[in-house]
Amino acid sequence: MVNLFLQIISEWATTFSQDRTLNRAIRLSLGIITTLGRKTISRAIATTGRDQVDWTADYRFFSRCRWSPCSLFRPIIRNTVAQVDEDHITIGYDDTLVKKTGKKIKGSGWARDPLGPKFNTNFVWGMRYLQSSILLPLYNKEETSCRGIPVQFEQLPKFKKPRKNAPQEDHEKYKKLIKQYNSSTAFVKNLRYLRQEIDNAGAKNKLLISVVDGSYCNQTCLTANIDRTVIVGRTRKNSRLYFKSTESRRFYNPESFTPEEVRQSKEYTYQNMKVHYGGNWRDIKYKELSEVYWKYGTKRTPLRLIVIAPTRYKKTKGQKRWYYRDPAYLLTTDLETNVEILIQKYFDRWQIEVNFQEEKRDMGLGQAQVWSEKSIPKVPAFLVATYSAMILSAIIVYGGSRNKDFQILPKWRKNSRRPSCLDIMTRLRFEIANSPGEMEKFGIKTSTSRMVLKSAA
Repeated sequence: MVNLFLQIISEWATTFSQDRTLNRAIRLSLGIITTLGRKTISRAIATTGRDQVDWTADYRFFSRCRWSPCSLFRPIIRNTVAQVDEDHITIGYDDTLVKKTGKKIKGSGWARDPLGPKFNTNFVWGMRYLQSSILLPLYNKEETSCRGIPVQFEQLPKFKKPRKNAPQEDHEKYKKLIKQYNSSTAFVKNLRYLRQEIDNAGAKNKLLISVVDGSYCNQTCLTANIDRTVIVGRTRKNSRLYFKSTESRRFYNPESFTPEEVRQSKEYTYQNMKVHYGGNWRDIKYKELSEVYWKYGTKRTPLRLIVIAPTRYKKTKGQKRWYYRDPAYLLTTDLETNVEILIQKYFDRWQIEVNFQEEKRDMGLGQAQVWSEKSIPKVPAFLVATYSAMILSAIIVYGGSRNKDFQILPKWRKNSRRPSCLDIMTRLRFEIANSPGEMEKFGIKTSTSRMVLKSAA
């Protein structure tokens, strides 16, 4: 796996103007993986055996070197697209909050804590990032879940709100900025860019399905009108929808309806299907309505409404009482693709939440407290690109299922069907420690003992 990982990140040569800059990028990438504990730049330098030499160039790699974070993901996009065996490519989108401590970091500010309790709104100091992940349908080949491969990671803008007694011009300027630069406009810009990158990767004939959550199911996103691209998003249960009127002078039918009313109505019958979720194929029920219109959202753009029925379950095997999960209401701009494909892709979108958890918990996203204006967006993107190349290398070499190439699981994890991020990282560390000749090419001096000893750096 280490050879394929080095091969993928070696394609960053087109990103950097000098070979020594490429070697420094590879060295820092390997240092992040082999570092134990907090994933800071200083620890990555120490783990690679360069803690007794001048480390200024390693920090200037992010603060002064001219390179675009988007270019780091181009070889990952090309290799990931080659692994998709369907007529369409699915991309999951979501934004995440990365907690920070420095109050002088540009782009940071107070934000609502999504993990806070429902009965009280908590605020934390941090920064928001938008991520897109290509969802690999590994369940088509083997008994394993879908896997998300991040292909973009960018910082969302944050503007300081003027005071109440500030001049009216400042308030108007602030309103104009938040309208022009927000998460929805960043999503549309990013989706257009990815459509072009996927075309350059040799997938011009494949439909691009973008799966989003409720915050991106709005007028800006659904009316983007990107070529060969459709959007599937979760909507509210009380959204007012309309059918097209049969009268010539009226476009909307005077009677409106909501997705919740469609779910409770007996006029529309449920249909059955199986989706792969949580490692198994599961039965669900859904309703479908075509050519509906969201008058106060997308206006005259035709949409398709999909209502997924609540799934019942039991907390224990011997329990008599049934519990029900919340229903889901989906709106999509795609009126032609099989509805079962769109529902399956909506369930696959959960893998981007797994990406966020692994990036923060295992890769240390947000732990490097950089303050330079150029380093703030580059360090997280570099870390996510390293994580993405590592996961992709493991899938290509070992497949999506867990096999004997990984370490023996403890007794309480015997039912694990696919390798976790820590499993893949442990395997890659083992191969790095046992490949000293390959590491010396990039000026890396590492071993298992060094990884442990330098964890106190």
